[in-house]
Amino acid sequence: MATDKRYLTGVFPDRESAEIAYQGVLDRGYDKDEVNLVMSNETRERHFGSEQGRATELGTKASEGAGIGAGIGGVLGAVGAAIAAVGTSIAIPGLGLVIAGPIAAALAGAGAGGAAGGLVGALVGWGIPEERIKQYEGSIREGGILMGVNPRNDEDASHLENHWRGARGADIYR
Repeated sequence: MATDKRYLTGVFPDRESAEIAYQGVLDRGYDKDEVNLVMSNETRERHFGSEQGRATELGTKASEGAGIGAGIGGVLGAVGAAIAAVGTSIAIPGLGLVIAGPIAAALAGAGAGGAAGGLVGALVGWGIPEERIKQYEGSIREGGILMGVNPRNDEDASHLENHWRGARGADIYR
């Protein structure tokens, strides 16, 4: 049964767990442009800022989302490059969020002024109940990294859900 109207989402407590989860999505055959990431600007700075000293795919994606975009040297890790590698990423200073992935393009098209409602609307559009969105908002404020992907089928959804749990993912919803 197809899951084209549902997203798999989860919150990761730190860079390492998000890197593992993100790499699992890529290893399953998904493209970086299919992954949505939402984190606070403070979380981006703490886990993916230039002072961290190691470039990764997800970190680069996070940095580009914040408009930092430094050159990337060495081996790229998954999540750092994901934030940089996702085609569209935006920083919303008023909300203190960095958003990367297809959701960023949708929010950018809607205009940053309505981004707060836009983010909630986008998450509801993923099929996430409003109660769950409130949990995610709290987790993001506390430093979590929200990741979402649209599984192609139930087998992918189950595989990724299990992989994310192994990567210390919390509040996983599909």
